[in-house]
Amino acid sequence: MNEPGLSGAVALVTGAAQGIGAAVTVALARVGAVVAGVDVLPDPWDDQGEKVTRLIADVTDPVRMEAVVEDVERVLGPIGVLVNVAGILRTGAATDLSEEDWNHVFAVNAGGVFHTARAVARRMVPRGAGTIITVASNAGGVPRMGMAAYAASKAAAAMFTRCLGLELAGHGIRCNVVSPGSTETSMQAGLDRRAVLEGDPSAFRVGIPLGRIADPADIADAVLFLASDRARHITMQDLYVDGGATLRA
Repeated sequence: MNEPGLSGAVALVTGAAQGIGAAVTVALARVGAVVAGVDVLPDPWDDQGEKVTRLIADVTDPVRMEAVVEDVERVLGPIGVLVNVAGILRTGAATDLSEEDWNHVFAVNAGGVFHTARAVARRMVPRGAGTIITVASNAGGVPRMGMAAYAASKAAAAMFTRCLGLELAGHGIRCNVVSPGSTETSMQAGLDRRAVLEGDPSAFRVGIPLGRIADPADIADAVLFLASDRARHITMQDLYVDGGATLRA
């Protein structure tokens, strides 16, 4: 696959150890990007080959993420692509959510995007180039029962990224969002597969019109496109990759 503008580019991916984050790092490395993957997990990581530099860091820590970005630029070079993937899921009725769960979900899913994007964007601005992509969720655009914290945090991350894109457009920096639906990851493993595919009227949820749960590579392909020069005139957009599950409501 040839993705113009990515060969030799330095890319930073958060949540890189597993799932969508791992798929994104592999996809970027495959087209010739110099990739640094960040995750809070020291082990195990999905096999990503020797081309990916692995860094252990917690995206909720702004001081640590500032240091990570500084180290990546010092060792690998100026970051041209940032992909925010790190995220966690806590389910349960909104009235039953603990303050701890609410705060933790927002700290990772929204705060992590803010800390990392801010550190990278501050360095991109003087260079007048770069692209930032946040992997959010289709739950950020359609209400989901039992997912109040997750959906709200992903909506916050998506809107932050689009606002950032507006502020940075004059500097030649593009910011976009990819919003997956149900995807074959460890997060998906705890959910009712049949209800996901066929829908659940009791939860006011439709199924997936395409009749399949996404592979992480499906999401990585969308990220790859938006990061490449093929999307050079696309910014502030939210691309749903969900098999039609939200009917793009």
